[in-house]
Amino acid sequence: MKRQQRNQEYRWAGPAVLIAAGVATMFLVAGCAVPPPTIPTAKQVDLQRFMGDWYVIGNIPTRPERDAFNAVESYTLQPDGRIDTRFRYREGGFDGPLKTMNPVGRVVPGTGNAVWGMQFMWPMKAEYVIVDVDKDYSLTIIGRSKRDYAWIMARTPGIPEPAYEAAVARLKALGYSVESLRRVPQRWPEEQAGAAKP
Repeated sequence: MKRQQRNQEYRWAGPAVLIAAGVATMFLVAGCAVPPPTIPTAKQVDLQRFMGDWYVIGNIPTRPERDAFNAVESYTLQPDGRIDTRFRYREGGFDGPLKTMNPVGRVVPGTGNAVWGMQFMWPMKAEYVIVDVDKDYSLTIIGRSKRDYAWIMARTPGIPEPAYEAAVARLKALGYSVESLRRVPQRWPEEQAGAAKP
């Protein structure tokens, strides 16, 4: 019974422990520090403007996200510089169970706020790179040096098709294989009684 409970804890802990033990092997880099990225970054990111809710429009997903609906990533900057993160999504459909993950980000000094270390499990950190953010802070692209996972996110649940196609082209130019890019279904407001807000 205890073993079964422990297995369940590992299954649910984890983009935001991206899901504990399993995510550690997929996402986390060795050691406490995040090495310099080998992918281009945004030149300068205004952290205060970057905070808040971002709807995931498309992604090259991690395993937990492969069947995510209504995925939203939210950031809150703390006085000590920590970035509290909440990733929430519905699993398997718009009426699926709500899943949430809560890693903590820290900006890597000297990167113009564009590179973060996302901590899912102490002391390991995952590389998180803001490769692009538009001047209105309404659309952003998150990537990784390994070109394994990526996220196109916006302040609204939907964006014009030309904007999405431009973001896909940007990922391709960065060296990503976009064949595995998934358009994340978004439908708001959620119809479930007592549905959690982003």
